[in-house]
Amino acid sequence: MEWHMTDAQSLAIIDREIGDHSFSPAEYEIVRRVIYATADFEYKSLIRFSDLALQSGAAALAARTTIVVDVPMVQVGIAPHIQSTFANPVYCSMEAITRPQKDKSRAAWRMETLARRYPEGIFVVGEAQTALTAIAELIRTEEIRPALVIGTPSGFVGVEAAKEQLAESLIPHIRVEGRKGSAVVAAAIVNGLIDLAWQAYGQNRNGMG
Repeated sequence: MEWHMTDAQSLAIIDREIGDHSFSPAEYEIVRRVIYATADFEYKSLIRFSDLALQSGAAALAARTTIVVDVPMVQVGIAPHIQSTFANPVYCSMEAITRPQKDKSRAAWRMETLARRYPEGIFVVGEAQTALTAIAELIRTEEIRPALVIGTPSGFVGVEAAKEQLAESLIPHIRVEGRKGSAVVAAAIVNGLIDLAWQAYGQNRNGMG
């Protein structure tokens, strides 16, 4: 990501104001990206990383694993960065063609369709709580085994239960606790992870076609 002077100044303010924390350097890089994107320091206490989430996510990016997102805002937010680095395929569940289902929302059914198509993909759910619920259920029934799940939808009904389901799974994941979250948060997490992965793996890809 190309940083400008105002970006550097903003990040310096975050570093001054964030205070004590127990994040690893890599985790902190993700958290400060989210705070930078939202100007909301509460995310310091809301973002959760499962064991090996960053390692698994970085390795999956380097392996050009397919990324599935729930809404166009996430896709647009990460596309330039992913295209200039690892060039992973990115699919938005909103574009999936599915049959209408009475017992599920359109977002859930479309995400489920792509999840079955890419069972070991990277899944990014920024807005649709029902899509995160669908992913969590497919994980529970062992129909899919994602490389990483990023879950940041906001909401009042069902969203905390969906995030809790994700928390209880053994799948590498990054989530926002409670009711808060957004597609902006999801994109910030992905872009931060891309930069971390590029630092770890990108040098070996320079000059590769």
